[in-house]
Amino acid sequence: MNSRYMFSLIAVIVLFLIAWAGAAVGLQFVFGIIIPYLALITFLVGLAYKVVGWSRSAVPFRIPTTGGQQKSLPWIKHSQLDCPTTNWQVIVRMALEILTFRSLFRNTRMRLKEGTKLSYQLEIFLWVGALAFHYAFLAVTIRHLRFFTEPVPFFVTLVENVDSFFRLEVLYSNFQFGLPGVYISGLVLLAAVTYLFARRIFIRQVKYISLAGDYFPLFLIFGIALTGILMRYFIKIDISAAKELTMGLVTFRPTIPEGVGSVFYIHLFFVSVLLAYFPFSKLMHLAGIFLSPTRNLTTDTRAKRHINPWNYPVPVHTYEEYEDEFREKMIEVGIPVDKMPVETPAAEPAEEKSQSKD
Repeated sequence: MNSRYMFSLIAVIVLFLIAWAGAAVGLQFVFGIIIPYLALITFLVGLAYKVVGWSRSAVPFRIPTTGGQQKSLPWIKHSQLDCPTTNWQVIVRMALEILTFRSLFRNTRMRLKEGTKLSYQLEIFLWVGALAFHYAFLAVTIRHLRFFTEPVPFFVTLVENVDSFFRLEVLYSNFQFGLPGVYISGLVLLAAVTYLFARRIFIRQVKYISLAGDYFPLFLIFGIALTGILMRYFIKIDISAAKELTMGLVTFRPTIPEGVGSVFYIHLFFVSVLLAYFPFSKLMHLAGIFLSPTRNLTTDTRAKRHINPWNYPVPVHTYEEYEDEFREKMIEVGIPVDKMPVETPAAEPAEEKSQSKD
């Protein structure tokens, strides 16, 4: 059994028990007001600290990851998306990376087939799972803005209508039966998290490099999605009371209304823990993608020479100077040199010179 994911699972179960026990003994004020505020402060401070630290990092050179031909000679086709040379091309590349996970779509996996044959396959299921997870999470987040705004913005209502297109209703004059609209995003989020977890369990290479910090947010998001689905379809809560609580948090007039069940406080506690954990986890790639020098820089190293502006002047000892200093010793030990010493003619003995004069 993998102790790393068991540790994360136990941690989430302990969080569930803490929230459930707190709501049972009357600590709604703690779990409904104090903890959400502390989580929000931790999230904002941690996010600002990380982003400011990244923005101060020195990036003097062009180091974007490239998968195509850089702009060079006119008769060589230039790959504008992989090797952008203008700011607009960089913006298009960033947009495709953020909205469609372009680099993940092009990711390949190597396998040995028939003993010694190498084959490369697209990681299409990982790309689909990642897209489903992120867009489902985005839709769920937009839908929940209903609880924090009054009046509700039109785009929130639009997302809700699109997300809950599947309905089951039977309406007659004397008989009415129906179920609430099924939010597809909640079910997709639950399925996508399950897939991402299963991938870390059943693929040996991924399992080998997975840490407890990789499993913990998956279990936490799974708990958030599961408690949300339970509240909508199985364990009913007072929605108006829940919105009264959340609107109190937004307007800084916190209140604890009656009729909010324990499952709501468990759900809110999970969200608060995820919010506080966010700046200190790999989830920070949400902000890091915008500051990544491998994505947000132009690839123009052939057109421009980029010199580190932070380099201070230092005495340079060139190879020519080095060879002039150690040329004789290099020749003596057999090290090849670029410039051979000039041989000077040997001086004639003094006696020979005197005889030649006579």
